[in-house]
Amino acid sequence: MSIELPALYVDSIALLATTPRLVLINRDPSPGETGVPINATLALELVDTGPDGVDRATARVWVDGVLAFEGGAPIEIAAAFAGPLAGVTQAADTLRVVLHPVVPLASLATVHVRVLAQTVGGAASLVEVYSFVAEDRTAPRVVGAQALAQKTVRVAFDEPVVVPTGATFVLTPKSAPAVPVVVASVSIEGRIALLTLDTEMTPDVLHEVVAVGVTDLFGNVILGPYDRASFTGFRPARPATRRFDLWRMLPKHNRRDDHTGDLFRFIACLQEVTDLLLADVDHWPDIFDLERAPETFVDLILRDLGNPFPFELDTMGKRRLASVLVEMYRQKGTAKGIQNAIRFFLGIDISAITPFNADTLYLGESELGVDWVLGPSDRFARYAFNVEVARILTVRERQQLRAIVEYLKPAHTHFVDLVEPIPPILPNHWELGLSDLGETTDLH
Repeated sequence: MSIELPALYVDSIALLATTPRLVLINRDPSPGETGVPINATLALELVDTGPDGVDRATARVWVDGVLAFEGGAPIEIAAAFAGPLAGVTQAADTLRVVLHPVVPLASLATVHVRVLAQTVGGAASLVEVYSFVAEDRTAPRVVGAQALAQKTVRVAFDEPVVVPTGATFVLTPKSAPAVPVVVASVSIEGRIALLTLDTEMTPDVLHEVVAVGVTDLFGNVILGPYDRASFTGFRPARPATRRFDLWRMLPKHNRRDDHTGDLFRFIACLQEVTDLLLADVDHWPDIFDLERAPETFVDLILRDLGNPFPFELDTMGKRRLASVLVEMYRQKGTAKGIQNAIRFFLGIDISAITPFNADTLYLGESELGVDWVLGPSDRFARYAFNVEVARILTVRERQQLRAIVEYLKPAHTHFVDLVEPIPPILPNHWELGLSDLGETTDLH
């Protein structure tokens, strides 16, 4: 059954807020708190908001499942939590418990606290569980290291780290012959440190990297033996069929006579230099390839091609220009070349390239310098032209378009006008009682 009322009026609303009789307050550390010192005390207060008070004999506190406080026992605080600052204080309506762990909390431990109590007479009870997280006191550790390039080494840690002032990384070859290397710069991103070396490391030689003074985000300094890792020197990729072993190139009798191994070690030094030179030769395609070359080499390629355009381009624009510049040279002096170059640089499709026409003279009407100008000679007019575009250009676009046309047009021709659409004319409309014809409005 439902009843529809035509209207409903509320004269007053009474809000009655009820709270539990027995409450838990002043918790230190507070629920959900992080970074709690490992030697901190655990404090809490039980308060009865009614007239009875807290029944001390029923109060219990567990810390990580261990009974730390029992109000009814002769020894109220367990020995593991009875440090110098521990204590129990009871007032008429309040019971305050302070626990002082004898053994500091574990680093980054999540501590769970469970509290149980009743009021005198058992009219109200409380069961509450909360937790907090101890501070990080664990030093970071090196997980591993890997050579990514001839001058780049990646070092991984088990947690995010920072490199404070004075901290460094030391690289040491563990066998000979090997070139000593020094870390020139360090880049940190979370748990990963990228080391840039001052020179190429010796390929295939075992190296050891040691992190000195590196800390985690909480200032814990890395400690041995977890401050180091070993890795193999980077070996550049090479063709599978290449055989360029200097030791094998020596006559067999020279190799047989090398009883001390000095000749072998000397040739190994020469072999390393040879391998580096061959690696540079293998990287040559990455320099002249327009898609892979570094930006500095792209600039050199454009300079070698005689780039005549002074426009500022991004890296992708430079690569595109280098790929079409020779074709622009081939189309120089043609209308198609001008259209393609304007489309390339400005993204504008020109409407047409039209012959230049001087202003028409109407006998008895035209006035020189007012609505008619003295036209050029027949020879000039024969080779003069205009460029028409479909939209209004910006000042920068006009400058760049004129520069492109002036360079790509045939030498004997003359670029006269850049024809843009005329902006729409907004006539003045009439406003009754305000407008005057010919002064503040136009008839249209």
